[in-house]
Amino acid sequence: MVKTKFLQLLVVTATVFSVNAAMAHGPKAAKFGGTVASAGDLGFELAAQGDTVTVYVDDHGTPLPTTGMSGKLTLLKGAEKSEAELVAAAPNKLEAKGLKLSAGTKAVAVVTLADKKVITVRFKAN
Repeated sequence: MVKTKFLQLLVVTATVFSVNAAMAHGPKAAKFGGTVASAGDLGFELAAQGDTVTVYVDDHGTPLPTTGMSGKLTLLKGAEKSEAELVAAAPNKLEAKGLKLSAGTKAVAVVTLADKKVITVRFKAN
């Protein structure tokens, strides 16, 4: 009798913990070699190539078209601060030109969606 109760309790406990792990949300793995963050139920990846910093936007792993989106990207490295406008680029990219992204840089993207909703996303570059 005691053994049966213990087994039932063990099964219930294991079920509770496995459901929580399966339902856990969080940033997905980087697809473009950048830093991943989530905000406002959307996924964002910050990546750089040369003097262009790109913010990729997705909705639960599906690329989200950036037509009609805009924003501002601020980079903070020590006492240095640099800013640039984010401009929509096909298919799911927002680009800021004239910025250099290096390891340890903190970035804040203020993104205005096509429906005019504003989302703030914070990153720390790898």
